[in-house]
Amino acid sequence: MEKTTTVDKKSRRDGYLGWDEYFMSLAILSAMRSKDPNTQVGACIVNEENRIVGIGYNGFPAGCSDEELPWGRKGDYLDTKYPYVCHAEMNAILNSSFGRMNNCRMYVSLFPCNECAKLIIQAGIKQVVYLSDKYPNDEKFVAAKRMFRLAGVLLKPLPSPKENIVLDFKQYL
Repeated sequence: MEKTTTVDKKSRRDGYLGWDEYFMSLAILSAMRSKDPNTQVGACIVNEENRIVGIGYNGFPAGCSDEELPWGRKGDYLDTKYPYVCHAEMNAILNSSFGRMNNCRMYVSLFPCNECAKLIIQAGIKQVVYLSDKYPNDEKFVAAKRMFRLAGVLLKPLPSPKENIVLDFKQYL
């Protein structure tokens, strides 16, 4: 007679992060690397298998000192951050070693501008999940939405985001 054993089936842990929350959390954590005193943005690119293929945050190009270039938002154009800053979306795409990102999703803390929309579309990313659409009527973002629609890129606000996620390093010591 064959001996049967029962398996103790435990319920999964409550409070774990779903994929959307997990990847947006990585985008937000990346944004915390930005030295921009006004706006910190992070982006995380994920393939169809939920593998991270690129990550980035807004900052100056590699090799350009963040102490020698301006961080201001007002004044003469060359005396502001705008001609110098690489956006998080650009850095996430450039930091990838995978080339084209056909059918990938990008998680970004702030809705992409028109310049980033062009890069996202050209890279083959098919979905943008965003946390904030802070400037919906600004022409740069209206243009981005138009291009995304024409290119068939799905736009999705992060559904029901958690208010906060705490990183407790001591818990893992």
